[in-house]
Amino acid sequence: MPGDFGRGGLRPAEQVEKYRKNRERTMADKKLVESITSMEEDFAQWYTDVVKKAELMDYTSVKGCMVFKPAGYAIWELIQRQMDDRFKATGVENVYLPMFIPESLLEKEKDHVEGFAPEVAWVTHGGLNPLAERMCVRPTSETLFCDFYKNDIQSYRDLPKVYNQWCSVVRWEKETRPFLRSREFLWQEGHTAHATAEEAKERTIQMLNLYAQFCEEVLAIPVIKGQKTDKEKFAGAQETYTIEALMHDGKALQSGTSHNFGDGFAKAFGIQYAAKDNTLKYVHQTSWGTTTRLIGAMIMVHGDNSGLVLPPKVAPVQVMVIPIQQKKEGVLDKAYELKERLIKIGARVKVDDSDKSPGWKFSEQEMRGIPLRVEIGPKDIEAGKCVIGRRDNGEKIECALDELETKISELLETIQKDMLERARAHRDAHTYVAKSVSEMKKILDETPGFVKAMWCGCRECEDKIKEEMSATSRCIPFEQEQISDTCVCCGKPATKMVYWGRAY
Repeated sequence: MPGDFGRGGLRPAEQVEKYRKNRERTMADKKLVESITSMEEDFAQWYTDVVKKAELMDYTSVKGCMVFKPAGYAIWELIQRQMDDRFKATGVENVYLPMFIPESLLEKEKDHVEGFAPEVAWVTHGGLNPLAERMCVRPTSETLFCDFYKNDIQSYRDLPKVYNQWCSVVRWEKETRPFLRSREFLWQEGHTAHATAEEAKERTIQMLNLYAQFCEEVLAIPVIKGQKTDKEKFAGAQETYTIEALMHDGKALQSGTSHNFGDGFAKAFGIQYAAKDNTLKYVHQTSWGTTTRLIGAMIMVHGDNSGLVLPPKVAPVQVMVIPIQQKKEGVLDKAYELKERLIKIGARVKVDDSDKSPGWKFSEQEMRGIPLRVEIGPKDIEAGKCVIGRRDNGEKIECALDELETKISELLETIQKDMLERARAHRDAHTYVAKSVSEMKKILDETPGFVKAMWCGCRECEDKIKEEMSATSRCIPFEQEQISDTCVCCGKPATKMVYWGRAY
């Protein structure tokens, strides 16, 4: 009898069961986001929640080390691939050197070994037998490259050597945080040798500019380029150049460095070449590197309280197709058809055909930071359209199915550009000017960000700022400004404008 059925042809008991299931599904949809701590409440915990919930990494029984899960490693692969292409376009060749460094080799450059001594992990046994000489697990490879170059370079005809290796290094950090600082991390380290100081300086700046362009064009992270102070430069370097990025919480992050070694390492290791005039000369060297902390930077610059927000160029999945009412005839087939069409234009695409509710799928894809979501259901198919959702700003756009490829391509480019502009606007809005110590402290305590201030060049003032404000000199920017004539700390005549900040 019709009176025995409720709304939609269901009996009252069935209505109650349907309501219960829908409520459970709705609560489950919210659970994923609610499990993330708000960044306004606790930024550090927000970061940890995101890297875990988005399944980028996991912890291990090896303290201070982590597992790169597929989603996290896929991001690193995209970074590595695109950066490597840029390296090779400048003449860089990839090599691989051992991970063990004999102690006697490490000690050949005094400043270098002193700089790394607190972080070195040592190997003392081979199997059951003590080693005649203990070896460190590479914290960096300058000494190994020098040992190699002293035999490989004989003549000016052998120069330049422009080598890079992709590898892991070990530094026994006291405090660790996923991607940002771990005891073993992945990186690339370039090591070059040149005939002249001018060539080495040119390569040092060239690679710094490459890093800056990569961060902005691929990761959508704006950076400040400049030189490190003598206090902050790399151990053994003549000059260290850096790119500095500002995170969402107002802290700075060193995102890549390029070092000019001059001929210091060459003299320590005896790396000489026969010049055209048959005289022996020392080579001039450089070293430059970036690490998996770029992944951490990307999370902290772009992420929000729903999870990751990935720039399209490094998103392992750029488009997720989500079928609505997928059990209805033709819906899944259409979803896979759209996937194949988008793959043909070079997009990285997946279909979420799991049995989770659409709401859960939306929350999950937001958590994972997938740039675009394509929703397709029976009514959409009938109308010849779909709905596209943008992860970066939440906008939803109706799109005719026959225009999908064009629209997706346009949106991926737009999102990449918009993310950079938003990050730049945030950085600029959180960059301040200070003309006194009290003004600098007030800014750092109340409105964290970059602080531009003049400096006399004295180590004592730099140390005082660090001691009293827990702030460090981030860089002496290439683009100088005359904020005032006096040092922010001591009031003596200033020589440089410096970016200061609290940092990771």
